[in-house]
Amino acid sequence: MDYQDILYESREGTARIVINRPDRMNAFRGQTCEELIHALQRAGSDPGIGAIVLAGAGDKAFCTGGDQSAHAGQYDGRGTIGLPVEELHAAIRDVPKPVIARVQGYAIGGGNVLCTLCDLTIASERAVFGQVGPRVGSVDPGYGTALLARVVGEKKAREMWYLCRRYSAAEALAMGLVNTVVAPEQLDAEVQKWCDEILEKSPTALAIAKRSFNMDTAHIAGIAGMGMYALKLYYDTEESREGVRAFQEKRKPDFRRGRVQ
Repeated sequence: MDYQDILYESREGTARIVINRPDRMNAFRGQTCEELIHALQRAGSDPGIGAIVLAGAGDKAFCTGGDQSAHAGQYDGRGTIGLPVEELHAAIRDVPKPVIARVQGYAIGGGNVLCTLCDLTIASERAVFGQVGPRVGSVDPGYGTALLARVVGEKKAREMWYLCRRYSAAEALAMGLVNTVVAPEQLDAEVQKWCDEILEKSPTALAIAKRSFNMDTAHIAGIAGMGMYALKLYYDTEESREGVRAFQEKRKPDFRRGRVQ
């Protein structure tokens, strides 16, 4: 694949996949998802790769979820909602190698979901986490809700979704959303250190361990599949469209007008 939205590099046993849309805060569109799926499968099938790093270009954002400029009732690609997010999420979980999220800035909305899905998350002290769906007329009715509850606890996951607050790297560490937090200038060195430790381990044992972890929450794929169809119907409502319009116009949405009953 000729990548347009991401960068791919493999070096010394580690594949680095970078969402390269810093002008859009590394928000993903249909093309981005397709390339991420391809890159994850490419790294997964390469016997020379033992660890995968998922990152975002620039200093401001890891990923801020779906690109609202490509969203007008549907996104701009294929899939139930116009983004093959179910396949992207499955690719992260199914690749038989540890995936590390390198978070240097905002991990919001779908970006926060990616961090939840990655096996490990290493964050800069400047990283910021949170969900935003109900604020912009959207939600992640799958891994972004059900798996998040497994990771941070039921009460905290509901808080994140119901209130759409933002959380510092230290707060994310305390709730179990990230594994470690380091100074910004130490982030790359820390990520490399973790990759080096992983590369010393048995790849087969790691693959079995990952599959074993995944089996406990494999049913969430079914929740996501059903939930995405509900989300598609929701995107066709005036309530959801109001969220997109308000985001693009930089104002507070009036969701009570045209509300879904």
